[in-house]
Amino acid sequence: MTEQEKKQTGTAPLEKNRYSDEELEEFRAIILEKLDEARKEYNALRKVVMHSGGSNDIDDTIPSFKTVEDDGAMQLSKEEASQLAHRQYKFIQNLEAALVRIENKTYGICRVTGKLIPKERLRLVPHATLTVEAKEKLSKNK
Repeated sequence: MTEQEKKQTGTAPLEKNRYSDEELEEFRAIILEKLDEARKEYNALRKVVMHSGGSNDIDDTIPSFKTVEDDGAMQLSKEEASQLAHRQYKFIQNLEAALVRIENKTYGICRVTGKLIPKERLRLVPHATLTVEAKEKLSKNK
């Protein structure tokens, strides 16, 4: 039986149009973990940005924020910390929006193609709203 015949007779496997509740819970756990880490880093970056220069302490003249990834090998200026804090804030917003999509059971559906975003991609980029193909297509059109 050909694929066309299977579709006409209804014996073709149905294409999955959303992730199951169990799968959504797996993604929720991933997102919540990343959200917790992102908020901690955001708050640390904000402290660097908000650090007042009112005292004559030596800390006022030495940028002291150290990123978690490289265990203090890199020191950041307030301007760099501000830029990173802004990016981190946007990341937090994207993760929170992903949690809303989980609640609405629309999580993992590409906003361009309507197809499911592969699990592997969502595990790496849990706030993704596009398949890799759709993202590449949009990038080419810019």
